[in-house]
Amino acid sequence: MAESPTGPSGEQPDPDNVRRIHRLVRMMQQYDLTAIDLVEGPTTIRLRRRTEAALPGPSHAAPALPAPTQAAAPLPGPSAAAPSAAPTAPPPAPEVDGLLIESPMVGTYYQSSAPDAPPFVTVGATVRPETTVCIIEAMKVFTEIPAGVSGRIAEILVQDKQPVEFGQPLFRVVPS
Repeated sequence: MAESPTGPSGEQPDPDNVRRIHRLVRMMQQYDLTAIDLVEGPTTIRLRRRTEAALPGPSHAAPALPAPTQAAAPLPGPSAAAPSAAPTAPPPAPEVDGLLIESPMVGTYYQSSAPDAPPFVTVGATVRPETTVCIIEAMKVFTEIPAGVSGRIAEILVQDKQPVEFGQPLFRVVPS
């Protein structure tokens, strides 16, 4: 017979909590999430998973790039159009010095406390470590995100009501 797991003080785990964790794991798989943070009062549940799909991706992508270039080269007309159409990604933005404020959780980014309220911060605003810079909502729980640093907001890297991932840069701050 298998023993059932017990908590740190020997009590049985709450079946509702176990079911909730199983639902979170299924949600992570269904939506291909790599992290979930759930905060309810003093309780925090943090789930992370590794993705094996990220490892073979670059090895498959590298051989595919030379093939279209070789196929387009013999045609004089399309080859002139191909270089302008080939770059699908915009040129990288110039790197700005500063620190990044990253999302501590998966959720939806909100720039203000209410739709008609002004944003917590704007570009050029001065922040201190305790300054609230945004709110991230996850599963109807709204978490205020502090700056964590002193400085000036140089760039806001996400749009209001945009989904964000754990560790995703939200702001660039020039330290003071």
